[in-house]
Amino acid sequence: MNKQNIYDLLKAKNIKHEITEHCALFSMKDTADVVFPYPEAEAKNLFVRDDKKRNYYLITVRGDKRVDLKAFRKKFGLRALSFASPADLESKLQLIPGSVSPFGLLNDKSCSVIWYVDEEFTTVSHMIGIHPNNNTATVWLDPKDLMQIISSHGNTIEMINLNDCLIKEEI
Repeated sequence: MNKQNIYDLLKAKNIKHEITEHCALFSMKDTADVVFPYPEAEAKNLFVRDDKKRNYYLITVRGDKRVDLKAFRKKFGLRALSFASPADLESKLQLIPGSVSPFGLLNDKSCSVIWYVDEEFTTVSHMIGIHPNNNTATVWLDPKDLMQIISSHGNTIEMINLNDCLIKEEI
């Protein structure tokens, strides 16, 4: 699904959302010059794979957090993790680096990518801001609505507490 397909889907499902159009953002550092309506709900998305290239995971955390992949894999009983290649990202989610988003899971035909979501989106901000499979906009919506969309597509969702899997330094 491309950006317009995402907008059409949200409208068709009557899901309350807001859109912030902006210049292309390739990392969280790029967001410093953009004024967002809900900065506490900005999401960072990490697309990772295990060391055998058998299992792929999307980890979504608040933008001000940094995930320790070694601690993450130990906590959830996974094999060693590393960032997936741009070719893997294209193959699995039909996305390019800088555009990684939970909406990309709608392009996962096999529904094999597992989505790990930081529970703070539902317990603190009650909102999440993610790209619509294109890094020139951010869609703000209720994370429960987003999880319903992804769940109905067929991907596994794990709502998690990441507090003991974080690197404790500023971005």
